[in-house]
Amino acid sequence: MNFDGILFFPLTPFDSAGGVNEEVLAEHVSSGVEHGAGGVFAACGTGEIHALSAAEHAAVVRRSVEVTAGRVPVVAGAGGSVGTAIEQAHAAKRAGADGILLLPPYLVAAPQRGLVEYVRTVASAVDIPVVVYQRGSMVFTADSVAELAGIPSVVGFKDGVGDLGSMHQIVLAARRVRGEEFTFFNGLPTAELTVAASRGVGVPLYSSAAFAFVPEVANAFYTAFHAGDALADTLMREFFDPLVRLRDRVPGYAVSLVKAGARLRGMDVGGVRAPLVDPTSQDEADLAELIETGLSLVKGE
Repeated sequence: MNFDGILFFPLTPFDSAGGVNEEVLAEHVSSGVEHGAGGVFAACGTGEIHALSAAEHAAVVRRSVEVTAGRVPVVAGAGGSVGTAIEQAHAAKRAGADGILLLPPYLVAAPQRGLVEYVRTVASAVDIPVVVYQRGSMVFTADSVAELAGIPSVVGFKDGVGDLGSMHQIVLAARRVRGEEFTFFNGLPTAELTVAASRGVGVPLYSSAAFAFVPEVANAFYTAFHAGDALADTLMREFFDPLVRLRDRVPGYAVSLVKAGARLRGMDVGGVRAPLVDPTSQDEADLAELIETGLSLVKGE
């Protein structure tokens, strides 16, 4: 899988009856691809994989693959118990996804050999490329990632922890096994804040939560950052840093604010499912003001 650009993690829209709104999902995914996403990661964390039934997960992946139509890779979320992760991986393959993002097993503390075996078991059960997502209860040492890199179908590693020293060791260890073909992603919330540091340790790609509701701002930052343009610093100071402070007010806002932002931009994505909560009216008003600030900076107003 080749990724070039911001990695897009679509929301999962829900209709007024609480079901998945595939029509709005198609609009959302299509818009992201048209705005230049380097890859579509469907039914992952931002897509509330934790709250989807097996049938809903399969439907979200299938529709995302249809809409993307081969323009960029589509990676589907999978995780939880070994059995659930394998079922989701099979569903993703049947839907035509290019790979899976393997999320951690839930509420389980395990040693390194257990975490490696979790990945190995899922990877060996279905013939589909696997990107491993390090976060929460699944945090690896460099030696363990070297083992993962030795599994042919494991093609990448997404970091959601942010320990730069550890990540530098992980990158070096994986490169010794697989060379440059092994892909690394910065998957920290609001990754724009850490993109420079992550690139410094060999992690060039990143996912952008902002891309899901203000792709204009996310793209402007991406372009300015890579060009050394001062606009990147301005957007960091005036948009992304305040967004992080707003996000940190309430647990789960990393998803809830993104969905609220999409609603503020006119997309009928509905609210979040429990246990997440939608933003308060004041927090949503603050988000609306922040969106206007970001768009004004991009337009040069």
